Amino acid sequence: MRIVIAEDHPLFRSGVRNLLRTTDDLEVVGEAASGEEALALVEQLQPDLVLMDIRMPGMNGIEATRLIKETHPAVEVLILTMFRDDQSVFTAMRVGAKGYILKDSDEEELLQSIRMVGNGGAVFSSDIAGRMMHYFSQPQTVPAQDPAFAELTKREMAILERIAEGDSNAEIAARLHISSKTVANYVSNILNKLQVSDRHAAKRLVQKAREE
Repeated sequence: MRIVIAEDHPLFRSGVRNLLRTTDDLEVVGEAASGEEALALVEQLQPDLVLMDIRMPGMNGIEATRLIKETHPAVEVLILTMFRDDQSVFTAMRVGAKGYILKDSDEEELLQSIRMVGNGGAVFSSDIAGRMMHYFSQPQTVPAQDPAFAELTKREMAILERIAEGDSNAEIAARLHISSKTVANYVSNILNKLQVSDRHAAKRLVQKAREE
């Protein structure tokens, strides 16, 4: 199985590379330190799987995953991250990742996850799987009906709706009777929770959810 590692921390990337070298069936064919580099390597090398970090400089792993799955749907993506928040799980699933495993997982769990996802399966670490089961077992309020928006507060949802309608920060501030600086802080929180890079990407998420 041919693998690209997309991870911006050299020491961690080296550790994963060395682990994969101990196997007979897993080969590292490329390494990237950003989402942009990961896209370029997928285009050049056509790997079977990308081991993808979420937080990287420039394009994040979620957006890189989305673009990889749009242009190279046969390439599988396994998210490898330190973050345990539910929103990252749901966002990764929405854009096409087939697995989500934490960086503190043991070596055997990581290798099993790579093999499972690379062979067309789906896998989530035990911690993440437990959180997903809890989420789907709970009655959902209106703002959380779509998993992509599960972590947004009511005020953040209201601001996201205005972003989707094309309002500027100043227009949102006037409508909600708050300062533009406060709106800017809310927008930053919203983009972070949705794991998107700008308000245009957030708007696309809302439009997609409405279509569904």
